[in-house]
This record gives sequence, C-alpha cells and structure tokens, in this order.
Amino acid sequence: MDNLILSFTVVFPLFAQLVLGYGLKRIKLLDDHTLSVCNKLVFRVFLPCLLFLNVYRANLAQVFNARLLAWAAAVILVCFCTLMALVPLFEKDPKKRGVLVQGIFRSNFALFGVPVAVSLFGQENSGVASILTVVVIPMFNMLSVVALEVFRGGKPNARRMLLGIAKNPLILATLTGLVFLLLDLSLPQVIVDALDDISQVATPLSLVVLGGSFEFSKLRGSLREMTVGILGRLVLVPAVFLPLFAFLGFRGAEMGAALVMLASPTAVSSFPMAIEMDADGTLAGQIVVGTTLFCIVTLFFWIFLLKELGWM
Repeated sequence: MDNLILSFTVVFPLFAQLVLGYGLKRIKLLDDHTLSVCNKLVFRVFLPCLLFLNVYRANLAQVFNARLLAWAAAVILVCFCTLMALVPLFEKDPKKRGVLVQGIFRSNFALFGVPVAVSLFGQENSGVASILTVVVIPMFNMLSVVALEVFRGGKPNARRMLLGIAKNPLILATLTGLVFLLLDLSLPQVIVDALDDISQVATPLSLVVLGGSFEFSKLRGSLREMTVGILGRLVLVPAVFLPLFAFLGFRGAEMGAALVMLASPTAVSSFPMAIEMDADGTLAGQIVVGTTLFCIVTLFFWIFLLKELGWM
C-alpha cells in the first residue's frame, strides 16, 4: 500500500499540472504564442538553472557513475539500431519510418524525466538523472537526425549535428555544473539562492506548457502507426531494458534515472525536427501527444512495480 501511495503522490501532481495547462488553453488564458514563448523560457532559462543546481549540489562520489553512463549510452544505441532494422519491415512509407524510430527510442528526458526524478528522490538526490543528460540528450539528438536523414534518403550533416549539441542550453548547463563540481568551485550563496528560486519554475511551467500544447484532434489518423509508437515508447522499451538495469545491479536513484530515461513520453522536440526534415510531422505530433497522455498511467505502473520489486 505504501508503494501504491508513493506512486500516486509522484504521478498525480504531474497529471494535475498537465490538466491545468490544458484547461488554461481551453479558456483562452494561454494561446499558441504564449505557449511557444514559455517553452523557450523553460528550455533556455528555467530548466538549465535546475540542471545546473542539481549537478552543482550533487555529491560527486554518489552521483557520478561511469558504469551507469556507459550502460545508458549502450542501451540507447542498441534500441536505436534495433528499431532501424525492424521498423522498415512493417512500415512502407519512408516519411513515417524515421518518425517511428525517433518516437520510440527518444524520450522527453529533460522536460519530463528530470522533473519526475526530482519528485521521486528530491532535488538534492536527483543529480544522477541530471548528469545523465550529458550522455542522453546528445545521443537522442544525433541519432534522431540520422534516422530522419537515412529514411529521407539524405546524408547526415555531422557539422550541423555537432553545432546543435554545442549550443544546447541543457547540455551546457549540465557541463557547467559538472565543471564547478569537479573543480570544487563555489558560488556566493546569494547567487545560489537566486538560481534556486528561478529553478523552482522549471517543473510546473514545463508541464503546464506541455498540457497547453495538447491537441486531441491530432490523435486521429495513422492509428496503427500511432499505437505502435505509444506502445513501443511507454511499454516495450522499459519492459525490455529495465530488467537489464536491475540485473546489472542498479538500484535506488540510479534505477530511477534509468526509469525516467526509458519510460518518459516522446520528446516534444521530435515534432518540429520531423517537420524540418521532411518527415511525417502529423504522425510525430500524434506520438508526442499520445505518449504524454498515456504515460500518466504507464509511469504510475512502472514506479509501483519497481518499488514492489525493491529495485528503486
């Protein structure tokens, strides 16, 4: 019963904030322009502050786990390669192939996963998940470009990919926090307090924006492909790889980091990327909306199951 209550207390606030965003959009207190601006603020200001502080305050001996980083990278690569081989076997439309690949392997780790880790373990113990962004976000971005380019028939632009990674504020914030941590540098407390206040906005605002971006009309059409994307992202990927992390001996916050990497909904940024690279943007939007909606149920299940098994 304790694990059931814990699962509910973690998931319900996330659900409530999504519903709030959706409701505010429906009653016209939020519009598309405002949501777009807020999303940029979350991505470029509030979430980088949160990630920086999570790493800056972390106990390096506890959170920096090269073995976890290596296995996270290996799992992402294996998942990607498997999908690149399997998706063309049942999907004939090239414009949908790349979308399905990135929709299944690429999670919303930063905007959704890290806030869940904070809810599960507290901000002071979420450094493990924050440090994972150094590996997870670049791989998600690079491999998504590869998938969309391959099925478009083009050649991946390595320079553009590297430039995008170098300019990513989430990666920059995490690396900056890691530099401060490794060199044992300290900021004046007044600055830390200011950053702390700013970072408190990241989680609720990102979820409100995500909820306000819901368009249920986008769930219609391409039902077969959308179902494959949702089940693959929320059920199959965590079902295959979470037992592997458990077998490897990862527990507690480390397993929590693996959970949010594997069981979070599809990254919102996969939608504009699909449009930019001439893939099926409609399907990409459907997968983002569908996984974000249904992950409230699946995430509750995964948290409860891992707690019951003593893995987290």
